[in-house]
Amino acid sequence: MAQPTSRLAAFRQSRWFALVWIVPVTIVVLALIVLAARGVRALPAMQSFMKDFPGASPLPTSTPVGFPAWLAWQHGLNVFFIMFIVRSGWLVRTTKRPDAYWTRNNKGLIRTPGSPVRISLNLWTHISFDTLWVLNGVAFYVLIFATGQWLRIVPTRWDIFPNAISAVIQYASLTWPVENGWVNYNALQVLSYFVVVFVAAPLALITGIRMSPGLAARFIPLAKVFPLPVARKIHFPVMVFFVAFIIVHVTLVLATGALNNLNHMYAVSNDNGWAGFWIFAASVIVMIAGWLAAGPVVLRSIAGLSGKVGR
Repeated sequence: MAQPTSRLAAFRQSRWFALVWIVPVTIVVLALIVLAARGVRALPAMQSFMKDFPGASPLPTSTPVGFPAWLAWQHGLNVFFIMFIVRSGWLVRTTKRPDAYWTRNNKGLIRTPGSPVRISLNLWTHISFDTLWVLNGVAFYVLIFATGQWLRIVPTRWDIFPNAISAVIQYASLTWPVENGWVNYNALQVLSYFVVVFVAAPLALITGIRMSPGLAARFIPLAKVFPLPVARKIHFPVMVFFVAFIIVHVTLVLATGALNNLNHMYAVSNDNGWAGFWIFAASVIVMIAGWLAAGPVVLRSIAGLSGKVGR
């Protein structure tokens, strides 16, 4: 009898036991939130508040309507890059003994002082996809300001905040805000996208650069102002924020009118046809294929083109 008891005790101390409790606790918490939101929404004062602030803040008259094709491409590439960034970042954080290392000599365009940079293959993958993500992001910033698309995700009125509270109550009560994303996001979406684009993304970039092995030596004069441990403490929570945002974002996209929402961002059309769904499905297949292909053999081959890979 001692052996089953010891196994049960070991299971209770394992991470899996903690994860088992997350599911029922999450369900109970979500149910309580929904009940509370519906109770608050039924109050006369809240009904009056939501009448004055329905959940969307008016946009400037010069705001463009709809989504351009380049934004659809940017969105698809961003999803692909983020998937590998999160995957490799998690492996960097949790892998104690990497299977392989990548070494670059100082013959490149960026010369680093001291010995050649030697990093794990997981970190090389992380930095490589970070670079692609940053390049895609730079193009995104240039294009949204050149085309006026920034007006859709940058708050320009103070009533964005009470409208966001109204949207939160509507989402929490499972009575979705009226969706008209082709013309105007609701206030909560605007604030969320603003934080992602103009706060979280720059934080990820700045802290990532500060942590980069090849560049860390160049930031010694800034060590007192921006210590490396501070960058590490910020970088990981930013990744967690991105993961949480993606989970909520995808859930709401599918729950609040999947066909119309997918058409907006994949087929660049404002209808309930199936074009956006099939493009989205094809992109998911590509991501799965990329995930499966990104094994040690493939990564070693690609990394070997720019340095030496070995133990």
